[in-house]
Amino acid sequence: MAVSLASGTAAAVPSRQAGPERASLQAAALWTALAAAGLIAQLAVIEAGSSLRYQHYMGWARLAGERPLALAVFALQAAAATAGIFHRRREIARWMEGHGGWRLWTAALAFVLTSATVSRDPRAYLVELTVAAAVQSLNLATLALAADSLSHRVGDALISRLLRARRLAWAAALFAVAAAAFLNFAVYDRHPHVQDEVAYLYHARFLASGRLALPAPPAPEGFETYLMQVKGENWFPVTPAGWPAVLALGERAGAAWLVNPVLAGVCLLLAHALLARLYDAAVANLGTLLLAVSPWFLFLGMSYMNHTLMLACALASALCVQQVKTRGSLRWAAGAGAAAGWLSLVRPLDGAILALLLGLWLFAGGGIGRRLSTWAAFAAGLMVTGGLVLPYNAALTGDPLRFPLNAYTDERFGPGSNSLGFGSNRGLGWAIDPYPGHGPLDALVNSNLNATSINHELFGWSAGSLVLVILYALYGKKAPADRLMLALVAAVVAAYSLYYFSGGPDFGARYWFLVAPALIAFSARGALLLSRRGLAGVVLACALTVVFYLPWRATDKYRNYLGMRADVRELAAKYRFGRALVLVRGRAFPDYASAAIYNPLDWNAGAPVYAWPRSPETEARLRAAFAGRPVWVLNGPSLTGGGYEVAEAPR
Repeated sequence: MAVSLASGTAAAVPSRQAGPERASLQAAALWTALAAAGLIAQLAVIEAGSSLRYQHYMGWARLAGERPLALAVFALQAAAATAGIFHRRREIARWMEGHGGWRLWTAALAFVLTSATVSRDPRAYLVELTVAAAVQSLNLATLALAADSLSHRVGDALISRLLRARRLAWAAALFAVAAAAFLNFAVYDRHPHVQDEVAYLYHARFLASGRLALPAPPAPEGFETYLMQVKGENWFPVTPAGWPAVLALGERAGAAWLVNPVLAGVCLLLAHALLARLYDAAVANLGTLLLAVSPWFLFLGMSYMNHTLMLACALASALCVQQVKTRGSLRWAAGAGAAAGWLSLVRPLDGAILALLLGLWLFAGGGIGRRLSTWAAFAAGLMVTGGLVLPYNAALTGDPLRFPLNAYTDERFGPGSNSLGFGSNRGLGWAIDPYPGHGPLDALVNSNLNATSINHELFGWSAGSLVLVILYALYGKKAPADRLMLALVAAVVAAYSLYYFSGGPDFGARYWFLVAPALIAFSARGALLLSRRGLAGVVLACALTVVFYLPWRATDKYRNYLGMRADVRELAAKYRFGRALVLVRGRAFPDYASAAIYNPLDWNAGAPVYAWPRSPETEARLRAAFAGRPVWVLNGPSLTGGGYEVAEAPR
């Protein structure tokens, strides 16, 4: 077989006599074609789409009736894989003698349980689990056989170049920037698609103008937008300010859509530097390659969400701490604290998790005096940036310890609705929240939703994205840095188990995104347990992701995701709305939210004002408040079933 578990380094373990190199390449090409067909068939039987739902596999009955071609591909894979495995049965049997037992059964259980997302109907879930596990198994076997068909010479040449590449980090960073920017431009239309993104962009525009709040709009009920608060005569976003402050730099330059793609490139460089110091060059190069093609990473890099900045801050802080451990400079400790502090301004819970873990890591080792001075420098840096939240909170809520977001949710959804912990009052009443309130069962369901989402979207592999993590967890020789990575995973999972919501299906398991460095490190370490040909199979899986999975996910899900569209921007240019009042009929989201982001910050500006006539009374108030402006009326996507349409033009 093409797998060696004898050590944690890449080693070529010949499984059979290699034939002529040309025959090897031909066989590998045939297996690769079958692997590509298997991935395409897999995507054809997954139901995801652009609505708010988790992806699910079709059941066997629907497969036979609606996807007979995909079923035929699976049957061909099964026949070919059976023949390939039979041909290698002696090597497989020898490997099983040394690596079977409880580890193999545990690996199989983890492989199966992460293959499909839970459903409300237990019987439907069990059927889907058999489909998902079978499809993943067939694709895993096909990829393994494609890799095993390569000659040792081809595998060695490919992997040696990869492991020794000196400029791989820069190449990966440039690829990530270009890919995320292209996706934002071509798929996302440089337009927000999630309610949080609308608030972030509003917030960035507020900060770019030098203001925390603006005068409330006339007839405020006609401008209601999620995460935007009207308090007295003031109007302001309630989102944490760390990400909008960075996004405001792009807003000032007229290129907010490029901020996250650039940060994605920064993350790649930081990840490579950190992995090289915690592990070695091979893990750093492989980990960087895996992260650069990760759909989870690239689609968040495409978006206007705050997770890419969070990851950049986390990597920068961890890298500074590692420098402290090797060089002992207090300046690095202060820098680590400053980066962690800014992360707390981006995502407060993730900031608290990281600050605690890195603080403990800093405090470990060395004399007590040295530990105290280092920790004091870290704490000082943490307060310089993280402490900015206190005057910010006071300015908007009147209380330095009360976050605007919690004040908003308490007022709108009930006291404690957005707080950590278990209780019947937790939650905002969303349809995709598993059960009312929050309890241990909700935490278990949320963990499944996140784990299976990672298995789908971490790498987009047809065999499952966690296969290398499972391999390393059960068979790999652990490194000292693994303790830090395991602590990170445990802390994130435990902390978010206390939160009522999983994060939803937007951009994968985004609430668990802080664990990405650990998953990348474990995956790279797992890949290095393979032979050179096995590593070539990992590269092949990544290539299939770029060629097939990324375009499928981009067009199937994120094009006009959740009904959010940039049509209003085009209609404004086409019809020259000018200084008009534009009434957008439909729902608050997506119809009005998709238009609201184009509102001016000055209600008297010579630009279109977009409002939501939620009732006849509201519409009358809006027309009176903006008397003298021509009035356009648009029907939103929830009414048209497609794009925005002009329902009424000025007379």
